[in-house]
Amino acid sequence: MVNKNKAKKNKRKDKIDIGIWKKLFKYLSEFKNGLMFLAFLMVGVAGIDVVMPLLTRYAIDNFIVKKTTDGLIVFALAYFCIVVFQALNVRLFIINAGKIETHLAYHIRKLGFKRLQQLSFSYYDTSSLGWLMARMTSDVTRLSEIISWGLIDMVWAISMMVGFLGVMLYNNVKLTLICMSVVPILFLIGIFFQKKILKSYRKVRKLNSTLTADFSEEVSGAKTTKILVREEENLKEFKIDASHMRNSSVTAATFSALFLPIVISMGSIGAGFVLWLGGNSVIANSLSYGTFVMFIAYTVQFFDPVSRLAATIAELQNAQASAERIIALIETEPDIWDHKDVIYKYGDLFNAKRENWEEIRGDIEFKDVCFKYKNGEKVFQNFNLKVKKGETIALVGETGSGKSTLVNLLCRFYEPSSGEILIDGLDYRKRSLLWLQSNIGYVLQSPHLFSGTIRDNIIYGKLDATQGEIENAAKLVNAHNFISKLENGYETQVGEGGGNLSTGEKQLISFARAIVADPALFVLDEATSSIDTETERMIQNAIERVLSGRTSFVVAHRLSTIVSADKILVIRHGEITESGNHKELIRKKGYYYNLYTNQLLEEKEKLSKEI
Repeated sequence: MVNKNKAKKNKRKDKIDIGIWKKLFKYLSEFKNGLMFLAFLMVGVAGIDVVMPLLTRYAIDNFIVKKTTDGLIVFALAYFCIVVFQALNVRLFIINAGKIETHLAYHIRKLGFKRLQQLSFSYYDTSSLGWLMARMTSDVTRLSEIISWGLIDMVWAISMMVGFLGVMLYNNVKLTLICMSVVPILFLIGIFFQKKILKSYRKVRKLNSTLTADFSEEVSGAKTTKILVREEENLKEFKIDASHMRNSSVTAATFSALFLPIVISMGSIGAGFVLWLGGNSVIANSLSYGTFVMFIAYTVQFFDPVSRLAATIAELQNAQASAERIIALIETEPDIWDHKDVIYKYGDLFNAKRENWEEIRGDIEFKDVCFKYKNGEKVFQNFNLKVKKGETIALVGETGSGKSTLVNLLCRFYEPSSGEILIDGLDYRKRSLLWLQSNIGYVLQSPHLFSGTIRDNIIYGKLDATQGEIENAAKLVNAHNFISKLENGYETQVGEGGGNLSTGEKQLISFARAIVADPALFVLDEATSSIDTETERMIQNAIERVLSGRTSFVVAHRLSTIVSADKILVIRHGEITESGNHKELIRKKGYYYNLYTNQLLEEKEKLSKEI
């Protein structure tokens, strides 16, 4: 039963799904007039291609056969004008098709990129970087090419075929039918070859996504590769994927290369039939020599649009998977979305109505919050927590206990499956995502910097920040001193991912970036776990200054950084098992006490070894 369903699914994929293309064109409605103009140009090109053999017939019957030059100058001028008009037509077509291809690719990528900005964290949990890169690059390129060139080629091919057949049938039905006798065979051959070509290209596209993912992982994990001495094994694995793609590409290219000669051969057979029957008719004086030459020209040319049409249909089938993936991306609805009433009052992610935004005081409450991930993993069940304005809450617990999930719920990267999260007494879903996230400063364990300067990265969350605000933020987190010592100061290029800076320097810049917008809420997710002791002390001093008067959540790995927190929560299996300040929890001698004393002993032992 499974195999039957799979076979039916594959059979549907081999057919052109009009519904998919209708959906795609719905997003490309602004290009409708341009595409119609291109189609009009191609009908004109096809019309002149149909007229040219008629002119040849006229010249043969009226000048060559009659052995006269009367009217030849007028004919030559008319012929020259038609050729010039055709050249202008083709030039206009190429220019406009190129423009539409470029604008189509830009428009589709813009739609896709906009949707990626709107999608929730859960989407990125299940979508690989290689898959997304392939959608936004090769798939978009394929679609823009097939729409701007392929579909217009189809208009030209159909117009040519209709024009040729009309003229041929009008002049000699019998000769036309003889000429077209090879078309059914050619059609069956075309179906066979295009299925083979389509199957191979589908495999190529799938392998292309795999190779893109391989490239991405190898580049981002280059240091790990070097440390684990995995170069040879990685190269072997890459060669296997690359060889599979090469073999599939060669197979597709082989079938494509065989198809065209077969089309030409079938055309030659058709032309042979015309020569045989038409030649006898010319000898019998039942067909003019000019008409005979015209039929040969039409017969030879007829199979060009036939092969072009078959190739375009195959390309449409080939590009259909790309269209499906692009549409799937564009139409993916975020798991977290503001209600229409909220958008009307506060605006959306791209059009904020900041004049209606209320100021956040900082009182937070988790009220009977339940949460589970899409894969079914339960994290919280009837979780309750109250946090007063200005309090610093530290979260402690083993990996997977729910600490990061808790702050991600607070930031509305995820939403509760049930229950409420109240900010200043109001469910945060009654205000906009942008309102909330614009008021949160978030510092991650692994800081990510974007290509550009230090200044560019600090103002990333507040593009209109002044130089004074930038420097004040840097001074507040003890980053100004090291930035000033750099040759170009705040204009220093950080490199891709901040590769030109140390981990501690990147973390300090990420702190400055988080506070330059003066957020009301702060989240530090193990922000000091991957840096040296000296930088940790600098950041710890910065934290105390930055968090003063702000409601903040600190996910802690090094417990020495949270001893001054107003409240420390020990979270285990999605529940608060211990709560209190540092001194209170030490007196309880529970989980926190054991964790803290063990870390203290480890640090003392490490220090004694260094001495």
